[in-house]
Amino acid sequence: MVAVNYTVIHSVRGRVRLRIANLNKNVEARLAKRLSKIIGVETYRFNHAASCLVIRYTPHLPLTSLLDLLFAQGPPQQYNTDKRKIQGVPREEKRKRRIPKNSLSLPLIAIALACLTTRYPPPVFRWLARGVLIMAALPVAQRAVKGIIKGKLNIDCLDLLAIGFSSLQGKILTPALVITLHQLGDLIREYTARATAQKTASLLDSIGKEAWVEREGRIVKISSEKVAVGEIVIVYPGERIPVDGFVISGEASVNQSQLTGESMPIIVQRGSYVYASTLVQWGKLKIRAERVANQTRAAATIQLLLHAPVHDTRMANYAAIVAEKLLLPSLLLAILVLIITKDATRAASILTLDFITGIRVSIPTAFLVALNHTTRHGALVKSGRALELLSQIDTIIFDKTGTLTEGKVKIVGVSPVSDKITSKRLLQLAASAEQRINHPLAKAIVEYSQQEGVEILPTEEWSYQVGGGIVATIDGVEVLVGSERFLRTRGVAIETPPTNGAVCIAAGGELLGYIEYNDPLRKDTIPLLSSLEQYNIQVHLLTGDNQNRALEVANIVGIPTERVYAEAFPEDKAKIVCHLHQEGKVVAFVGDGLNDAAALAYADVSVSFASASHIALDTADVVLMDDKLLALRDAIAIAKETRSLIEQNIVLVVVPNFIALVFACTVGINPLIATLIHNGTAILAGLNSLRPLLPHLQERI
Repeated sequence: MVAVNYTVIHSVRGRVRLRIANLNKNVEARLAKRLSKIIGVETYRFNHAASCLVIRYTPHLPLTSLLDLLFAQGPPQQYNTDKRKIQGVPREEKRKRRIPKNSLSLPLIAIALACLTTRYPPPVFRWLARGVLIMAALPVAQRAVKGIIKGKLNIDCLDLLAIGFSSLQGKILTPALVITLHQLGDLIREYTARATAQKTASLLDSIGKEAWVEREGRIVKISSEKVAVGEIVIVYPGERIPVDGFVISGEASVNQSQLTGESMPIIVQRGSYVYASTLVQWGKLKIRAERVANQTRAAATIQLLLHAPVHDTRMANYAAIVAEKLLLPSLLLAILVLIITKDATRAASILTLDFITGIRVSIPTAFLVALNHTTRHGALVKSGRALELLSQIDTIIFDKTGTLTEGKVKIVGVSPVSDKITSKRLLQLAASAEQRINHPLAKAIVEYSQQEGVEILPTEEWSYQVGGGIVATIDGVEVLVGSERFLRTRGVAIETPPTNGAVCIAAGGELLGYIEYNDPLRKDTIPLLSSLEQYNIQVHLLTGDNQNRALEVANIVGIPTERVYAEAFPEDKAKIVCHLHQEGKVVAFVGDGLNDAAALAYADVSVSFASASHIALDTADVVLMDDKLLALRDAIAIAKETRSLIEQNIVLVVVPNFIALVFACTVGINPLIATLIHNGTAILAGLNSLRPLLPHLQERI
């Protein structure tokens, strides 16, 4: 089977979404055949527009095993979920469980015993120190052997050689310090991961498992997972809010620290929006549920924290590759110096000094901290790679309706163009055709018709052209509802097109009239676009709406006319994204609808809203959880800060190690000093990566 290039875009227990780089019919057929033979796979769905594959599987099937079985070379293997035995899982997976976790205990004991041997020379102390040192070095040796078995020289090989050289010279303190500082650097990264896990556990504990809801005039307690959207939830003092939604009555003090990190509680009342997992300290609230169960912001945050892929960044991979390429030259240099000088101490110093340890510790830590940081600001960034690209974008394309505008479309007029039809009949035809579409404008037309008491008729035949309009047969007549451009492509003559936002309605090939609407800008649209100017990010407007309305919005927000693209079909949007990308731009696309999915898939960074269509959410790299555009500004700022931190870390690691390496090759340097420089810079870089957390720690003090 030809290798399939894939990336894990998002995963939760029992569900994973993959982006397949070379997805076509042949690849789909091969993967479908494999999926059908993997016991534990429940359902799967291919999305060619987004080049994605979504798999639902039994929780007993580990994700790593599923991916190994799906993409491994050779015939498909099976995973038996009943016996819970893994067949075909790499040996490394099984051995990984037996490798001891990082601990400073043994290295510190070795250091203490090494210090004792300087004052108390009896052999028993020396042999005891050597025994503890061997036990402390065992994890390093295991990792080195694993690398050799794979045919790959890794940093643990050099560490093991450096420890061996020093030990053969009778030194104990130097190798003990090598192991201690190395473990300390890894523990910094693990601490960050544990802090993430603790936050996840806290969120899981804080999401209420039960909820009080109003049903049939009674207040009943049910599982929070069974609350339906639109139901009224009652929350009493001391209880956790189980849903995201609007307060419809009551007043309370709500502590949001578990979710947002805000140390001070807030006062909420009618009209306030509250979140699952937050605590009602005093007061009583009635909440209309808007998001429930896995749709809540807390649940989305948990999914990110559980499966944050922080090791898939170009910068981290490139730096690691460069560093790994220096391993063999370092080894050869140490051998050459040993042959020329006959000085094992100098060779050990050269082996100690490398550039990969600091990178291995600091870069993943920086990304993990940043991913935590963005969730506090309402932006769910799904991967380290997305965060890295977010720091590099120089062009952002915005959809208009529901993105720069509120998407809460208001119908302002129904205008027949002749006496052959009444306003009521025109509205009836439009609403009947639009009744199946989950689009802000379609929903507004249907709601307006209901307010006006207009009966919605059934459709005999119905089809929807994404980004264009609807063709429906109503009362035996073919009705067209859509943009001016859509009607023209269907042969309808439009002599006097509307100057403002309007939907065109035609029947029997003849224009009947327009339904006019407006869609106000989001409150944070102009502040966001102003802030993007500070980052020298070029802004474009891309919409399926008519030219007049597009230019009107562009004029208000300050987007130049040459960067406005109107009446764009989904394929047009994708072509424009690709064109800008071919010009060398790093492009982000912000959209929320089905007609934006293709453009989102082709963008370097795709951004959508928590309230967006499912396909937009599946495709998006960044989700604005509170539907606030300013969260995008914060995410970009955090991404740029993270990139700056990583550049600082590279300087912190490379410069001192390079200078020390020069001294080690020429005049010589004590291995103990080399160890302090090498591992000390790694620790400093790791601590520097934690710096963005300091403001939040200070808030809690």
